[in-house]
Amino acid sequence: MRVLVVEDEPGIANFVRQGLTEAGYAVDVAWDGQEGLACALAVEYDVLVLDIMLPRLDGLEVLRELRDQGRQTPTIMLTARDTVPDRVDGLDAGADDYLVKPFAFPELLARVRALLRRPPLQTGTVLVVDDLEMDTVTRLVRRGDCSIDLSPREYAVLEYLMRHPNQVLTRTQIGEHVWNLDFYNESNVVDVYIGYLRRKIDKAHAVPLIQTVRGVGYRICAGDDYA
Repeated sequence: MRVLVVEDEPGIANFVRQGLTEAGYAVDVAWDGQEGLACALAVEYDVLVLDIMLPRLDGLEVLRELRDQGRQTPTIMLTARDTVPDRVDGLDAGADDYLVKPFAFPELLARVRALLRRPPLQTGTVLVVDDLEMDTVTRLVRRGDCSIDLSPREYAVLEYLMRHPNQVLTRTQIGEHVWNLDFYNESNVVDVYIGYLRRKIDKAHAVPLIQTVRGVGYRICAGDDYA
């Protein structure tokens, strides 16, 4: 899953980026409102973590512009303002959640997970495709009775697939959501990680769940849906 953090305080921005990266997310950081708006319009992010007090363009203006242009990226507003009118302004601008500084990182992480459970993505803390299960809180993955040990990057690729069951995802979509702006879409890194996942998830089973859609990309779906 790919997250954009728009925050001008280096200490907070780096703290959030490090924590989300360690949790398995691909994270980009913008340091002012105009840069954040440009990034959020150019790239399809899964979650936006947006400070209100930003140079060049404040967070409320950024969010209003995104919503005016039809971007419905789930958004958590970060702010030192804790009055009811401030919270109302943020929510009325189109925010999905509101977190007051200083905050505990586990709470921010839980709020990010909560936003990712909303439609159109697969909902719930446990993602299920056929007999494959992923608990996004404990990060445990099982197929049938067998636990599957995944690296952080393998987990991120699988989570993205499982949040979009039965949907064909291109290599570029997967790469840009699991890696960050440094992802090079001519690289075969996505194919490499799909290969790793197939060996761990499908090799011991008669019915594979991860499918190649020739010339397009990959999808994950239940065995009964295999075409």
